[in-house]
Amino acid sequence: MSENILFCGYSYHINGYHSQYKSGYPIYLFRLQTEGLCEVVVKGRTVELGKGDLLLIKPGDHYELLVQAGQNSADYHLGCEGAWIDEWWNRSEKPDVSRIDLDEKLLSLWRQIMIEKRRPAQSQNEELAGYLLRALCLSLERAVTETGHSFSHPYPVTRMMRYIEEHATIPFKLEEVAQHAGLSVSRSVHLFKSSVGKTMMEYAQEIRLSAAIERMKYTTQTLEQIAIDCGFGSYPYFHRVFKKKYGVAPGTYRRNE
Repeated sequence: MSENILFCGYSYHINGYHSQYKSGYPIYLFRLQTEGLCEVVVKGRTVELGKGDLLLIKPGDHYELLVQAGQNSADYHLGCEGAWIDEWWNRSEKPDVSRIDLDEKLLSLWRQIMIEKRRPAQSQNEELAGYLLRALCLSLERAVTETGHSFSHPYPVTRMMRYIEEHATIPFKLEEVAQHAGLSVSRSVHLFKSSVGKTMMEYAQEIRLSAAIERMKYTTQTLEQIAIDCGFGSYPYFHRVFKKKYGVAPGTYRRNE
């Protein structure tokens, strides 16, 4: 693998903490604040970090960290280097500080890397750790992009889209989607339709159909089971929705593939 993880961990400071690299941080540093507050100096600029703030440092950046005593502060952190990391960093602008969602899947990636690095040296799988690091980098990049002003959808809409994508194949309610985005149902329905160009249920239906086609192509599941597993509830409803979208019945589509 073309990347090297120097450290990966989780810290909880209650007694104060200070570190500084005025001559430049030696490697790439990712630091995600999960609780409390701290203060960092990056390239001479002082920034207070709160819950959800992601700090990205490249080699050579001036960096200082200060946690005041009594100012409980918790964070995930990772230091790395390597050719793939260089390429990933240089292909798009990386802001020093971004506010992102504390997404459980993202934190789980971080914890998996921590667990792998804790193993005795002879038991560590460097290839696995390398791929986990790549997945973390790409996940952080997407999280930063989706919370930025340049993303094509407003951030609450992005949250709704991700919720629907994760729950499309199981029953869910509009109230749950709206709550996830911190909006009322009426506001969420209007905002989603105006931004995406389709209703939440139409968006969910597209995902369900895509999942169904994948199973029809690559599994031997019955159409009845596919209809249930992909969130349609029953085969007659799946048949009706599928034929309306593609012009043929699911069985015909499957036989022609």
